[in-house]
Amino acid sequence: MIIHLNKTIKEADLKLLQDTLKDKGFKSVLSEGQKVVVGVLGTKEESDLDFLETLPLDYKLEKLNSSYKLVSRDFHPENSIINVDGLLIGGDEYVTMAGPCSVEGREQIFETARMAAAGGAKVLRGGAFKPRTSPYDFQGLGEEGLQLMREAADRYDLKMITEVMDEGNLDLVCQYTDIIQIGARNMQNFRLLEAVGRTGKPVALKRGISGTINEWLHAAEYIAAQGNLNIIFIERGIRTYEQMTRNTFDLSAVPIIQGLSHLPIIVDPSHGVGVRECIKPMALAGLAAGASGMIVEIHPDPNKAWSDGPQSLNEADYLEMMKEVAILEPTMKKIKKLRQSK
Repeated sequence: MIIHLNKTIKEADLKLLQDTLKDKGFKSVLSEGQKVVVGVLGTKEESDLDFLETLPLDYKLEKLNSSYKLVSRDFHPENSIINVDGLLIGGDEYVTMAGPCSVEGREQIFETARMAAAGGAKVLRGGAFKPRTSPYDFQGLGEEGLQLMREAADRYDLKMITEVMDEGNLDLVCQYTDIIQIGARNMQNFRLLEAVGRTGKPVALKRGISGTINEWLHAAEYIAAQGNLNIIFIERGIRTYEQMTRNTFDLSAVPIIQGLSHLPIIVDPSHGVGVRECIKPMALAGLAAGASGMIVEIHPDPNKAWSDGPQSLNEADYLEMMKEVAILEPTMKKIKKLRQSK
């Protein structure tokens, strides 16, 4: 059930409501936009909340039929904007996250951070813990990689996003990163999703390798159910029978997610296709589809990268792509305003 409240509700009355729900054994999540809405988890019928009549509230109850309640537009009709320490994702600005697949050392990550900032990226991406198909491939530098990445991001005034692979390293990763990334292989690691949700930090949730959109939305709900609505969807392609690309880049997911959820979605053209020559056109296609940003792999020398070299851009290609993004972005802003005016 969700409780619609008057926008002018007093802070003390809202706190009384939340405290009462907690005392009754219900978990609640607050959503504030043009309206104040409280989602109450564990309720099935209006009669479960009859005790609300004893509170000094002007309210209306609504039953949500969707099983992904908190991430749905029924719960929060307006678009959510994720605030990453002043950087807004999901608003008017198209946000680019760029960096290497994995942190290889000080010189490499600092040079890549310089490249990222030069092209206009706002977030440095990179892996310190890497899930690899083969146990013999490079697995990341661990905490050393986190430290180097944080230093590089700070040097070039960038935010930082990196992947957490398990609950055991969650506290460590949280010490360094601004955005926690959940990789494709962990999209349905439900205990990890819950643990990440409890941190309250912004979470970038990648679509699973073979994940359906419905499963993806429910994965986000696991995070939201912990009271954390700072979630960013990342479309990174899905595995199909096609072998000319690493994955099949499902750009239809962008408008579908936007129709079903209030949370922003960005695209990952690097993993989406895995072919360097295809990254730039797919990045532009993601922007044209209406995504709020992209995350892309870049490297000072992709041919010598320790992981994902074939899908990483060098500096020249990255800067060229960002120039084209800058040309297209104003047009997309006009199109969005036109759609909003209807």
